[in-house]
Amino acid sequence: MALPSKILMTPDSNLLYPLNEFYEQSGLPLPAAVQVAAGDVPEPYRSLLVHTREMTPTLEGAYGRSIGLRVRKQALRHNVLSREVVLVAGAAMAVAFCAIKIYLEHFPSEAKRLVLERKQPLGTILHTQGITHSSHPEAYFQVAADAVIRGALDLKDSGLLYGRQNLLLDSAQHTLARVVEILPSSHPSSS
Repeated sequence: MALPSKILMTPDSNLLYPLNEFYEQSGLPLPAAVQVAAGDVPEPYRSLLVHTREMTPTLEGAYGRSIGLRVRKQALRHNVLSREVVLVAGAAMAVAFCAIKIYLEHFPSEAKRLVLERKQPLGTILHTQGITHSSHPEAYFQVAADAVIRGALDLKDSGLLYGRQNLLLDSAQHTLARVVEILPSSHPSSS
């Protein structure tokens, strides 16, 4: 479902933060994106994006299998881990392309070790380590699938995808992570 043509899609570094940092480091232009209201996000994207749950368990429920992690890029600076990742269902089906900043100073030592190990999605670590947290979507958006996004999600064609910008807080309201999550055009209900 496309938005009306009168809405101008442009690169928006604030809307795509922290993904914009990876594009800047690679010298690539940001894909065109436009913010949309939660009610304008179409199904099946809506049920996967418009909620206050963390993405990993949401995708596990939707796909009926555990979600794995494929790290594409990462950088650790001043106790903040920035990484560009693909969440995968089963052995290799890409189910989300994400850019995340993880604020390690708010994690217990074992959870921090697991995050730095790069083997599990953050949502899995939060759950298995019993870290009380809350999810706060800050924006929903429609984005043009450029070569980077298509490559990450194993998409053959260009098109418009949907995503969200999300904030994860611990029980003391410290920022655990800021994340952009972009979903592919095929979903469990449309496959």
